[in-house]
Amino acid sequence: MSEPDPPLAVLLELTHRCPLRCPYCSNPLELERRGDELDTATWRRVIAEAAELGALQVHFSGGEPTVRHDLEALVACAAGLGLYTNLITAGVLLDEARVGRLVEAGLDHVQLSIQGVDAAEADRIGGLKGGHARKLEAARWVRAAGLPLTLNAPVHRQNLECLEDIIALAVELGAKRLEVAHVQYYGWGLKNRAALMPTRAQLERATELVEAARVRLKGVLVIDYVVPDYYAQRPKSCMGGWGRMFLNITPSGKVLPCHAAETIPELAFERVTERGLAEIWRDSPAFERFRGTSWMPEPCTSCDRREIDWGGCRCQALAITGDAANTDPACGLSPRHAEILALADAESARAAPAFDYRRMAKPLAVEA
Repeated sequence: MSEPDPPLAVLLELTHRCPLRCPYCSNPLELERRGDELDTATWRRVIAEAAELGALQVHFSGGEPTVRHDLEALVACAAGLGLYTNLITAGVLLDEARVGRLVEAGLDHVQLSIQGVDAAEADRIGGLKGGHARKLEAARWVRAAGLPLTLNAPVHRQNLECLEDIIALAVELGAKRLEVAHVQYYGWGLKNRAALMPTRAQLERATELVEAARVRLKGVLVIDYVVPDYYAQRPKSCMGGWGRMFLNITPSGKVLPCHAAETIPELAFERVTERGLAEIWRDSPAFERFRGTSWMPEPCTSCDRREIDWGGCRCQALAITGDAANTDPACGLSPRHAEILALADAESARAAPAFDYRRMAKPLAVEA
């Protein structure tokens, strides 16, 4: 196989610590502890290696990346190397002064998550009292500082009814982009699938609302829309294809092709503390396993979309069929497609159970 092109983007999960407890979080069920996190010097080296590899973007994420006191230093490191810098945050730990420091460090963009528009309901979903009000403050500080703002709205059966209001809130806050992202079922999202799966009617209504809003708000707000795979007919190009455009680095330094890749037990992922980032990207067995098209089974091998969706999601194939090498069951051509449709119908038809909230052994406190 020829040497892969450089990744477009590198996502740095600086920590798994977070004051929110979102029940759809894509972090693994076994969260990494603070003592296992990479130190500042190692993260700086990783950023430099990403730039040398040819990456163009660095996304600072978590958990909640603002719990790291060295965030400004890491942003400055990336900006100094000419990388586009994006902060993916819940916003609840930000204050106006810190937003200013991040701007001075060279931050280019903020992506802020919201759980709804009603404060009590949003706080219930996120598992943090007062969280929604803090998010609104953070959004206003970001815009006042001149940074472009994207609102990320994970939607599911328990907040889809307020989608129109979420779109209106994005406009009110001055966001330039809104991600209406139906929850994807990995990590805590898979654990809470029965509480989160929308009905077909909800999905159809949401799609209509988004399409109408895109027309109405053209030139004002860009709306990205991600439907749940369980209702799809063709799989999405997961992360632009396994090991093609994106890599993710966990708090302890494991290098992954996607957030949920560690759920695949046959794969061993290398750490940046053991090997250079470029070497891992170019020839790690875990990255090579599903890169390109040679690994594909039928009907993928002969499908004219094989270099469009790149086989879909390996983690989803594992979760639904028990084998990561199977055709993604989200595809209507998969022999297991009926299973994923039946799961969606069954989960959305029954009463939603209580959330099993994301949790760490020692919760992160937030000052009032």
